[in-house]
Amino acid sequence: MGAISFLDTILVPLSLFITIGYHFYLWHHLKHKPSRTTIGMNMLKKRSWLRELNQGNEKKGTLAVQSLRNTLMETILTATITMIITLALAALTNNTYNVRNLFTSAFFGSQTGKIIVLKYGSATIFLLASFLSSSLALSYLIDANFLVNALGEFSINPMYTETLFERGFTLAFVGDRVLCMAFPLLLWMFGPVPVVVSSLALVWGLHERDFAVDLSRTMSKSCT
Repeated sequence: MGAISFLDTILVPLSLFITIGYHFYLWHHLKHKPSRTTIGMNMLKKRSWLRELNQGNEKKGTLAVQSLRNTLMETILTATITMIITLALAALTNNTYNVRNLFTSAFFGSQTGKIIVLKYGSATIFLLASFLSSSLALSYLIDANFLVNALGEFSINPMYTETLFERGFTLAFVGDRVLCMAFPLLLWMFGPVPVVVSSLALVWGLHERDFAVDLSRTMSKSCT
């Protein structure tokens, strides 16, 4: 029993440290070297599209509006998935006694009442944080969409519209990443080992998606 509780108290915080530490590393690159990340490059492109839209460039404006719509659809999908998983967790928590009898092996970690509450509670907190970020992102993006369509009809400060854009895209990104971080915690019911393995796989996949090292190399080669 001591070894089982040892795995829960060591491996699960380690997995959280891995995922949260990776996102601090990503934030550092976004702040100091945004061109090395795909997220930073996308933000720079969206800013340029919005500024050219304010100058009357309809072609770039169409790209900005289309990117905004795609982000809206993705954010709505993230919020919907979050609520579905939260409701499924609530239904599963209602049958805690059956779940405790289902995972009786030592591989699944401790199945005491406090640990089960901690498992479902931690995952629910991350899911609710993701839903909150996605909901706030939707409100900002909808307002930004209205202001973009109202350009030319009203005297609107372009910097205010750009601020709404950036806040909306940032909150949508946070909601998406918090949802990704909740998936390893959902696997905690299968034991602490799947939590660490899934966290490592998640960080590897996100690193391949977030960093555009190969793209920057090809761009530098093409310039030379």
